[in-house]
Amino acid sequence: RTWLNFPRFSSFPCEVFTKQLEAHPPQQQHRHWAQICSGNPTNRIRGCDRYGCGNFGADRHSGKEKHAGVDVICSDGATVYAPFSGQLSGPIRFFHNGNAIDDGVQIRGEGNSCFLTPLPLPSLPDYCVKLVCIHPIRYRGRINRGQRLGKMLPMQKVYPGIISHIHVENCDHSDPTHLLTPDVPPLPQQDGRWAAVCAGNPTNEIRGCDKYGCGYYGAPRRSGKGKHRAVDVICADGATVYAPFSGQLSGPIKFFHNGNAIDDGIQIRGPEFCVKLLCIHPIRYSGAISKGQVLGKMLPMQRVFPGITSHIHIENCDHSDPTSNLERGKGQ
Repeated sequence: RTWLNFPRFSSFPCEVFTKQLEAHPPQQQHRHWAQICSGNPTNRIRGCDRYGCGNFGADRHSGKEKHAGVDVICSDGATVYAPFSGQLSGPIRFFHNGNAIDDGVQIRGEGNSCFLTPLPLPSLPDYCVKLVCIHPIRYRGRINRGQRLGKMLPMQKVYPGIISHIHVENCDHSDPTHLLTPDVPPLPQQDGRWAAVCAGNPTNEIRGCDKYGCGYYGAPRRSGKGKHRAVDVICADGATVYAPFSGQLSGPIKFFHNGNAIDDGIQIRGPEFCVKLLCIHPIRYSGAISKGQVLGKMLPMQRVFPGITSHIHIENCDHSDPTSNLERGKGQ
């Protein structure tokens, strides 16, 4: 008997899948997982913040342990999707303390299990993963790749200033990083240039030289004994200040440590950049902020340094030169 003589036990979804398999051989099918969080189409992984780093194998507990998962960036409250099709089980309690983010779910892929006929099918991947710090719409049943799985929990309530994220952990503790890369690079939807930082200065023009010094990166400080490890972007006193890129806020940042009229500022840490903006008063010191969103206002620099070119002091967290990122905003 040939396989054509066997009765057909496959369900309708399996018949559809068979047609898809014929049209798209396994080597052309989903070799990578779908987008997990709305707002993060490429499954970007959390970088480093004051709580640690999000990559697989990052240090945990002062280097005594290693990170057994990957942290995929996800804003609090964002919609979460299934990375692949499979069966749900849970809940998954990662912290075991009932805090605001102590929830999650497991998805176990089914491979070829829906095929009950002896079709000569090639082997398909059979994944199993835990997604933690999310609240699923249900803990049991089947879910399909890309289907809504739940929502991101309020991580900022538990870890203020962290880069909010979903903890993605393979059930066998292997590294899922390569599976998170999308099948097809997304079309360029956003440009990576920093937005205008100050109202009235659309090109992020840098302060020149005045009686107090110069505003470019590397300018002399302390009578030539030091160097300026930042860039001064021109900004009129009282002007509105905007976020140059999306990220998480933390602060306050006190540069002068003397409580003068401009001794305030904020840090923004995003997936690619980390910067301190000083001599401004932010609308808040924690939480997420989006590129171009109102960040705060310029403080009265003329009260402290009469006659200076009023400016925002912009300093990369690693003290590298931010000039190229600011110049890329010209003409935007």
